[in-house]
Amino acid sequence: MIITVTLNPSFDRTIDLDAPLERGQVQRAARAVQEPGGKGVNVSRALHTAGVNTIAILPGGSTDPMVLALLADGIDARTVPVTAAIRSNTTITEPGGTTTKLNEPGAPLSAETATALLDLIVSQSTDATWLVLAGSMPPGLPPDFYARIVSEVRSTAARDGYAAPRIAVDSSGEPLAALLNSGEAVDLIKPNAEELFELATSLGISVPETDPESLGSDDDSVVEIADQILQRGLGAALITLGSRGAVLASATDVLRAAAPRIVARSTVGAGDCSLAGYLLASERGDDAAGRLAQAVAHGAAAASLPGSQVPTLEQTRPGGIAVTRHPRALAE
Repeated sequence: MIITVTLNPSFDRTIDLDAPLERGQVQRAARAVQEPGGKGVNVSRALHTAGVNTIAILPGGSTDPMVLALLADGIDARTVPVTAAIRSNTTITEPGGTTTKLNEPGAPLSAETATALLDLIVSQSTDATWLVLAGSMPPGLPPDFYARIVSEVRSTAARDGYAAPRIAVDSSGEPLAALLNSGEAVDLIKPNAEELFELATSLGISVPETDPESLGSDDDSVVEIADQILQRGLGAALITLGSRGAVLASATDVLRAAAPRIVARSTVGAGDCSLAGYLLASERGDDAAGRLAQAVAHGAAAASLPGSQVPTLEQTRPGGIAVTRHPRALAE
């Protein structure tokens, strides 16, 4: 069982254009869809589609359209009631895969709601193999809330005598930095290149000066930064590099996987699907190379689909993903 936590969920509307976006002009959309979203929700959607047992935890009213849509898709959603409607995010995709996202901030959560969410997460984690903390913090929650979740889940498991789930985190900015600075052990983080560099800066790690558009183009820089972050009690980092594939770095190994050639239709949720691919491969007992291959295959399959659709397991091709060891690993 894999539990996902999405503290700032969204009802995502994706608008597909059949021509490049023309700012300031009236333009007809080729297609528009609305689907449940938020990083953790997307991970649960991808896991569910692949046949993996998952529970999605989020704040939301039982009659909220986004929650109803999630349940209609067959996702086991456990919610803490809130009065405000779940936010809406809008994504515009152009031919060639260019994506523009407009994300609302989300409604503030009260201290009472935060406590109820924490209690729900702890109670649902007793039989979980992985606990996924994903996405941004809504207004009202302190930046160390992820650290509080990890601490409470692990201390309760130790007190009650069951195995705590492994912790995977797909977030960025202050919440992720606060978690890694807390001293709580984290098994996996899944940043993209930009988020990795941002995290390093937040942790006081020096990063090479580079053009933002070239972030992640130098594997050596990515691995060097990941190595320093690994020293903060981190088990592994799955660093997604878009069309260049991904790097999986741990204290014992560094693996590199190239992405397959695809026709990109939408990158919305592709990183979330990469994490889902890694987790499902972990559940079936794959080694590190197999987990990385499935992660890249899942992300590529998602990017080839319109909107925020998630791929079936049959639509992924992990056997065609070449995984190699980075020179840092070969030198050890």
